[in-house]
Amino acid sequence: MTLVAFDFDGTLSDSEMTVLLGDQCGVARDMERITEQAMNDEMGYAQSLRERCALLEGLDDEKAQAAFEKVRLRKGAALVIRKLREAGVYTAIVTGGFDRGVEAALEKEGGEVDAIVSNRLPVEDGSLTGKVEGPLIEGTKDDALEVLTTAVGEEIDDVVAVGDGANDLPMLRVAGLSVGFNPKPAVRPSCDETVTSMGELRTLLEDRGVLP
Repeated sequence: MTLVAFDFDGTLSDSEMTVLLGDQCGVARDMERITEQAMNDEMGYAQSLRERCALLEGLDDEKAQAAFEKVRLRKGAALVIRKLREAGVYTAIVTGGFDRGVEAALEKEGGEVDAIVSNRLPVEDGSLTGKVEGPLIEGTKDDALEVLTTAVGEEIDDVVAVGDGANDLPMLRVAGLSVGFNPKPAVRPSCDETVTSMGELRTLLEDRGVLP
């Protein structure tokens, strides 16, 4: 396996970006409800994302940035990423979340990945528009994975995908090794392996020969 693709919210991070953003304008509870429906495959992901972002219309961009600064990698995630890159494994983050939150979390840990595929929140006149842009609104994570494998010159059978929610299912189903990180019940049947911590994930990657 020479390419590992991670989901972000719920996998590399135990933060939920839309909820942190919702805290800034008093709609976090609504965000949690919509997010849970989407992650359990009870609502289409594109619909859920647009509904959540619409709740953020008018949020001052400085407050949005303050929310992004609260995004954290979960314990042990930075070490796993570093070990993968030291081993020459192409490491990507494929998330329906937002570029600014991913970048803020990586910067705090001094972490780097080879590619980030994510969405973004447009800003006009210093405030969020309530819209969302990017490849992972209607596009699915298997499409993103195909682009990455082609760019790297690998086969999909040589890819590890790690995720937890329903929007991760497309990449989990096509990857050579699909790993559920505390996966939702609707996701578990599509996982070859499941783990509950970054330590377990590192051990699994060592056992599978991805890490030395």
